[in-house]
Amino acid sequence: MLSKMEFSFQKNVVSYFLVCLLCFTQFSSISCEKKVSLTLYYESLCPYCSNFIVNYLPKIFKNGMIDIVDLKLVPWGNTKLQPDNTFKCQHGKAECFLDIVEACAIDAWPDLNEHFPFIYCVESLVYHKNYTQWETCFEKLNLKKKLVTDCVLGGRGKELELEYAAETNALQPPHKYVPWVVVDGQPLYDDYLDFISFICKAYKGTAPVPSCSSSINVIKIGRKFNPFCLKQTAMSKLSTVSSAITSWLNRAKLTASA
Repeated sequence: MLSKMEFSFQKNVVSYFLVCLLCFTQFSSISCEKKVSLTLYYESLCPYCSNFIVNYLPKIFKNGMIDIVDLKLVPWGNTKLQPDNTFKCQHGKAECFLDIVEACAIDAWPDLNEHFPFIYCVESLVYHKNYTQWETCFEKLNLKKKLVTDCVLGGRGKELELEYAAETNALQPPHKYVPWVVVDGQPLYDDYLDFISFICKAYKGTAPVPSCSSSINVIKIGRKFNPFCLKQTAMSKLSTVSSAITSWLNRAKLTASA
């Protein structure tokens, strides 16, 4: 009679065999090859981050690129962790709040196809300087608002941000600014707008990827400087936005207690 450990081992072996069999019989070869990791370290109110998320990052969802990319979003950026575990964000309290909102969205909907549209929606509002309307993204995307608001109002949101802080602060080499784009562990520095070319270069699979077949996706040298939000840059706080965030928190707490 098999022991519990032996049964578990055999079960794992069978599961692995079945996955491999499916790769060869039912799915395209590209789905079974190792993906290229793409990580974006950013902060919600940096205008260059919102520009990247809105106008450049969606390119990975076109022409089969997403099939070879493992995208991870890390909303922390240049935020400073204080000794008492509070946050000091580069663009004020509003940014701290929206970073938590986006962290909670990623946690509530781990599937990239679910959380990316929400973050794209919020960052589109940031891009158009209308981010106090971020709650409209729930209705636009038919998403359950409570999953995120409970996370924001509870302790989960802060826990997530502390995890992102640890990950960002552990970067080697340390990040100097945002957006900080990393492909397969290698930071792109100010070449970040050319991230598609770096993904194509890092891809070791054999299946053809339409997005990588174009001569346009060749890494360019000596291009113009791409803008970013430096760590040291001090930004003034927007008191009107902070008031709006405080008002929202108060309304949410009143609704929860009703």
